Amino acid sequence: MEWSDVRIFLAVARQRSLGAAARALGISHPTVGRRLRALEAATGQVLFQRHNEGAVLTEAGEAVLRLAEDMEASALAMQRRLAGEDERPEGVLRISSPAWFAAYVLPPVLQALGRQHPHIVPEMIAGTRLFDLSRREADIVFRVVPFDEADIVQRRLMRVPYAAYVASDALEPAANGEGAALLVMDTSRLSYPDVPWLCQRLPRARTVLTTNSREVQARLCARGMGIAVLPRPIGENMPGLRELDLGEAPPGRDVWMGYHQDLRRMDRLRAMANLAVQCLAG
Repeated sequence: MEWSDVRIFLAVARQRSLGAAARALGISHPTVGRRLRALEAATGQVLFQRHNEGAVLTEAGEAVLRLAEDMEASALAMQRRLAGEDERPEGVLRISSPAWFAAYVLPPVLQALGRQHPHIVPEMIAGTRLFDLSRREADIVFRVVPFDEADIVQRRLMRVPYAAYVASDALEPAANGEGAALLVMDTSRLSYPDVPWLCQRLPRARTVLTTNSREVQARLCARGMGIAVLPRPIGENMPGLRELDLGEAPPGRDVWMGYHQDLRRMDRLRAMANLAVQCLAG
């Protein structure tokens, strides 16, 4: 039984569709079907029941799913261990962080990394998705919530202060927010403590926009569409914004840095982590 066939089996089981599995793996639909038939022939079992809407594991497929997942875990661990033994400060380093942090906080770290280690190529993945470090979806991650996954080396890197902002030429809002407009982050999937804080400070204000992007929030605020709470690294560096005094500062956020323990000896990862601490910690 080949590991490449087991990968395809797992992709189909998770995606519940041969086409979706092909897209996830970056291979053709016919290849998925062919390799899956080869795996079923090798095991002598029908592993999936195909239907118009996708593919569902049969009883035999369910029986081998755990074994396939164990095989995957071992293969991933081998890949991480081999990568972690790479002592050359060169090659691609996959970095994940929120987009605003990548744009307004990390640039000095990346510049220093480029000067000191010109053969390391950062691959920046900006967004709010929480990547699976055990699968090496990213090598090193910066995020505003602690890591609760197993085998992760993590550090509270810094605390980012936040402030309320309006457009530079905007009028001061009424004390209770009567008539004011709010631009807030979308809390349907992630928690943003600044959103309830702003609504409590200005209870009569009306929310006119929600977004999952701090950059969008800041730029619309600068255009006069409403009041926004932003990380200070954005608010202090975007033209057209003025800080708004609402009597107290909004809650800040801790930023955590983490990576899988199997990669702790990877030189290019250690170089990035050390520079992040030197430039940002404290």
